[in-house]
Amino acid sequence: MTADPRRTPAATAPAAGTEPSRTAHVRARAGGPLPLGAGEAAPAGMARLGRGDGTGLALPVWPDGATPSLLEEYQVAPMAVERSGETRRVLAAALRCCWTDLSADPWPGTAATVDDVLSAYRALIGRGDDLMRNWAVGALRRLHDSAWLEVTGGLVRLGPRCASWPAASHAQLRELMRRLPAGEEVPGGPEVLPVAEGVLDGAEAGAGVTVPEEVDEDLLGPFDERRRAEVVAAFMTVEHAAEPVHEARFPALRDPVLRRALAEMLERRGRVLVHDRDAWTSGYAAETLAGGGVPAGPGAGSGAGSGPAPGTVSEAGTVPGTGATSGAGSALGESERAVLVLVLIHSVAIPRADGLLPADSWLSPFPAQVDELRRHTRLPIGELDAALRVLRHAGLVTQVKAGEEAGGYVPGPQFHRLTPQARRRLQEELILAAGPHTPLAAAVRANRR
Repeated sequence: MTADPRRTPAATAPAAGTEPSRTAHVRARAGGPLPLGAGEAAPAGMARLGRGDGTGLALPVWPDGATPSLLEEYQVAPMAVERSGETRRVLAAALRCCWTDLSADPWPGTAATVDDVLSAYRALIGRGDDLMRNWAVGALRRLHDSAWLEVTGGLVRLGPRCASWPAASHAQLRELMRRLPAGEEVPGGPEVLPVAEGVLDGAEAGAGVTVPEEVDEDLLGPFDERRRAEVVAAFMTVEHAAEPVHEARFPALRDPVLRRALAEMLERRGRVLVHDRDAWTSGYAAETLAGGGVPAGPGAGSGAGSGPAPGTVSEAGTVPGTGATSGAGSALGESERAVLVLVLIHSVAIPRADGLLPADSWLSPFPAQVDELRRHTRLPIGELDAALRVLRHAGLVTQVKAGEEAGGYVPGPQFHRLTPQARRRLQEELILAAGPHTPLAAAVRANRR
């Protein structure tokens, strides 16, 4: 198969911009693909998704063409996606409508109406009831928030993360598209409507992807093929697994030489290894956060998969500078932060004060009941539910059942990624939130002066 002419090597790009690549990678992880001005090159280690008007987006590229789908080979669970089956099917339906030229790369594709995508989704599942439509609309929202799709003004187009699919996977995707049923024909109109005038103008014409060559080659080059693959596998796992992984499963986590190369790869992206006994994950480097690399608040970011199934990855922390986002570039709002603090108080702070949790634990078997959350917040019920949905999507809270009770919420898997410095700061923030007028809170404020 001949490569699409729009996908070019990075050697054709202009000179690198002024932003440090480490900061750019942190911003991209925290807030989604980075916008680039006309003629502005992508930072080191990022692909440039060019628009027809010369502007573009920067998207991180993983070493050796790996993607988070590598986790499946090692039977490691990625971040959970809410209603993952429906989300995959809606993304497949959108790809069916927006990828009209199968001889080209999927991204950027063309725009389709929301109704066309929902019609293709109905044809795919063989059902058209209101419940399935509501699930599909929710999946469209999740895909938009994580930059897999762009849904604006009743139109759907492929998001920048679709450009992260490696060229080797396009043949499989083409075969999938040929097997998917078409949506219902709309009398008097085409199945995929043209882009409305003034909307996404010039987005598809002249668009292309500029990919960097030999990402991290200076670090991986000295190793043979087997050891190189071990480092890449460990890198993808600590960055995208939902839980810390045991070092016995990955040689690059046990071998000091390989682990040093892994740590340097993470350092280039503003990340560090987080070690807890014999398990490892990754988190934001303290110096990156101190430098203002990410927005204020709890952290979250998005990761891109290699096939039609989306995935998201995020980190947690209510510390200023740890990167609060939900999806592609939208920072957690006041409502989401307030609800997260309530969950931490009821599921962590109160049980810890009762001696039921160790002092350094941010994971809890004591869920904050929904009734408690409603009773201790001034948010309307609809806004509370929306905030909880955003926090679940970011991996900052997890919904659990509690026996015969209605269930509740506990801190999500992203709290595994807190570094020791972030844990201490989060402990102080929780003290200030739960008891701002206590002597302990006064001591925290005095120590910060």
